Amino acid sequence: MTTTEAKTRDIGQWEQALALVALSRDKQAYQELFGYFAPRLRAFGIKMFGNEQQALEMVQDTLLNVWQKAALFDPNRGCASTWIFTIARNVRFDMLRKKQSRKDDISADDLWADGDYPEAEDHQTQKWELWLITEKLAPHFAALPPAQRLVMEKVYLEEMSHQEVAELLGIPLGTVKSRIRLALDRLREALDDSER
Repeated sequence: MTTTEAKTRDIGQWEQALALVALSRDKQAYQELFGYFAPRLRAFGIKMFGNEQQALEMVQDTLLNVWQKAALFDPNRGCASTWIFTIARNVRFDMLRKKQSRKDDISADDLWADGDYPEAEDHQTQKWELWLITEKLAPHFAALPPAQRLVMEKVYLEEMSHQEVAELLGIPLGTVKSRIRLALDRLREALDDSER
């Protein structure tokens, strides 16, 4: 079996697992989803928050949403990993909004922090700006050709390197880079059109 065939089978596996969770609350299918996605979501959360506790909270909330909202997954709009990472991104933004709304509260982290607060605020601002951009991009992202969308998901949502994506999908590194370039061009055009 080639790497591409294995990848195609894996993509179908997660969509099928979500369908089983949605239709019959299949705990075995959910356990497989959890086992595969929890470590990836944790790594994503640690990169985003820089804090394992917040990352684990994001993983828990995301996977709870996957269990509760599996019936909302539409395989015609994207693959399972995109849907799950979109939920994770939304959970992350909810967490950031809650943290912003409670900024007047004093927490243990505030008392014992050695941090540079202006930098932390700048980081939060960057995350907020990223969220705004992501919300504008989401409908256009879903309209990308499947091959371009898959590469973009791996690089930007799962934060894999170009080389890792090439190896995972069994395609040349140059193909990964050209798909990203084409996708970015399409997204830029779509955003320009929507702002006119």
